Amino acid sequence: MTIATPATLQAPSFCEGIQYFGEAIPGFETYGQVAAIAPSSKAIAEPTDDAAVFQTLIAADALRYLTLQITGSKASGHPGGFASSAEAHASLIMLGYKNIITEVGHHAPGFYSATFLDRSLEEMGIFTVQQLRDRFREKHGLLGHLSGYIPGILAPAGPLGQGQHFAMAAALLHRDKLFPFTLGDGGMGEPYPMSSMAHFHTAYPSVTNFLPVLVWNGFSQEHHSMVSTKTNAEMIAYWKGNGFQEVILVDAKEFDDKNQPGDYVDSTAFSLPKRLEFTKAVLVATDKAAKSALNGTLTVLIIKQLKGAGVHARGAKSHNLYPKDTLDAPHISEALKARALPPEAWQLVRTNFERSNGGPAAKTVVTEFELPLPDIGELPLEEYPLGGEPKVSTTAMGRIVAKVGQSDHTFLVTNADGNEASGIANINQALKIIHPTTDELYNQNPNGQVYEPLSEDACAGLAAGLSLMGARTLWCSYESFAVNGLPIWQTVTQAMAELRRKTPSTITLYTAGALEQGRNGWTHQRPEIEAYFAAMMRNGNIFPLFPPDANSIQICYEWALTTKNKGIIITASKSPLPIRTTFEQTRQALRDGAVILQEVAGDKKVVFAVIGDMILIPVFEAAAFLETEGIGVRIVSIVNPRRLYRPSDVAWDTCFEPDGGFLDDAKFAELFDGDALIGVTGGSSAMLEPVMLRSNVKRDIFAWKRGETTASAGELMAFNGLTAEALTKRALELIH
Repeated sequence: MTIATPATLQAPSFCEGIQYFGEAIPGFETYGQVAAIAPSSKAIAEPTDDAAVFQTLIAADALRYLTLQITGSKASGHPGGFASSAEAHASLIMLGYKNIITEVGHHAPGFYSATFLDRSLEEMGIFTVQQLRDRFREKHGLLGHLSGYIPGILAPAGPLGQGQHFAMAAALLHRDKLFPFTLGDGGMGEPYPMSSMAHFHTAYPSVTNFLPVLVWNGFSQEHHSMVSTKTNAEMIAYWKGNGFQEVILVDAKEFDDKNQPGDYVDSTAFSLPKRLEFTKAVLVATDKAAKSALNGTLTVLIIKQLKGAGVHARGAKSHNLYPKDTLDAPHISEALKARALPPEAWQLVRTNFERSNGGPAAKTVVTEFELPLPDIGELPLEEYPLGGEPKVSTTAMGRIVAKVGQSDHTFLVTNADGNEASGIANINQALKIIHPTTDELYNQNPNGQVYEPLSEDACAGLAAGLSLMGARTLWCSYESFAVNGLPIWQTVTQAMAELRRKTPSTITLYTAGALEQGRNGWTHQRPEIEAYFAAMMRNGNIFPLFPPDANSIQICYEWALTTKNKGIIITASKSPLPIRTTFEQTRQALRDGAVILQEVAGDKKVVFAVIGDMILIPVFEAAAFLETEGIGVRIVSIVNPRRLYRPSDVAWDTCFEPDGGFLDDAKFAELFDGDALIGVTGGSSAMLEPVMLRSNVKRDIFAWKRGETTASAGELMAFNGLTAEALTKRALELIH
């Protein structure tokens, strides 16, 4: 192909920055004169139409070209994986589908290329290819992996095994729209995608409008993929064995006229007639798969094509660019020249992409709008008397959760280990566990609002995914097992921090803390998860809450429901515990970070800064002994530790919904100044960092060390040195 320079051509203004243009494409004069998507249409009229097929092929090459040029402009990024999916992505757009999600963060440059071509990126000031190049992998630009910060992008993508959660959540909320998500060989190797889709389909058999698009290219990041040895028949059987009723596979090998070796081939090496034949097969298959998924059949589309098809390298070697892979490097420039399009082809692609789905993704996809939610009305709060009968905190919260679900039918509760075991059977009784078998004894109903897979990833994934898409949810977990669901929860909270729209906070309830789990042994005693949240607090939109009793937890949840774009963790025991606070005290603690539970005068003052509920028992015992010795004691319950940081400690001002509420120095002194300060927690000592950073008095920390099998909570606390005797002894040492 003869290459002309941009300076000698009349190219559309958006093409500024395109390095190479090609000569006219054979057939363009016949099939490229009129855009296949008509001005008043949102999609092509017919997938078998020769002009539609021809223009889909041009679109695929345009995506490949931009993907390689923007990554090459920084000698960084991942072109190879998306390149093998280009025909599928182009087909989806030509068919009018733009609510496209990916499980593969490495496909980011391809997604950016698509949103550039449909003009979505103009919302962030990217009008030309040069600006697209300049802003790639730069701050306030196009992140190396997908983010909700980017106009037209529905969901973040980075860690493998997450994309299906976003697609299923969106499908559940928008039953009339298709949500395709691309899945790579590597991601399919994770256990989570298949199991989570299987459980979702059992729970919601009629919600099939999410469409996995498996990009089966034979390679992962650095080697052959683990499914590369499967035959086509085996791959089809695998998906059918996991509940997919319609498995549609297009194998580029069947169209190869260049005798390429191996099971995986590059369609861009075919002759033009064979390239068009392959593209037509993908377009027809995509249309069939989309209609099947929208019409109630669980469907997967598989495109089998060699990784790196049409870019600078093939196989795993195409995955990533390195410093040597610049636009001037021969292997990069030659690959660009091979994919170069004439200016009129670029304009044709842009016209089709802009018209698809009724306009740019930034103006049409579901995540560009806030989801309307019903008012949940007045919450059934019940304030228990101070010093009255001990109450179970989780049960008190469960009553409010039930009201939320009854008022908002999109609301979903997820739990892997059983709500009844966490003292929240009242949630199941009111909202019912989603199950195909109706059973009143077990609170099961096909139309329930409690989602109970055994996988924490599936629980966290659907709950957090729904919140990201705009719905209210609650993820419930045992404290010791929640870590298995945290990767996607963390992904969502980071995305929420930078979203350009409001969405309900993703709220969690963690029960069955380590101190309650003596007889279950160390397998159920993993409060180290709190260190994870302690680190995340500095993000700016993460709020771990530690209500000390059944009154406090109600106000914590009430507050959480009013917030937007935050990650809120409520940690509470499922044991009956004393009522130590009023509603107003917790409202104060949510503002200030902590509240004084007890203050006793004395010659010297020992301050106990306590995180948790059950752990207050030995603290109050220690305080009672110190009082008999004439020593003053102040017990402070830390409910909202994020408020106790200094503003400069936290990236709060970088968040879309900034919360700059921090306790000032004077009030901090009122709470924590004394002759000695002892931080006490039944979890990670890291959660006490805000207090220890700011305090200047003699101080120490008593915290969790490790699990053991014991007969009681008291024995487990003793194993970890969390006893009244130990606290008293250390207090006396600090003040003398």
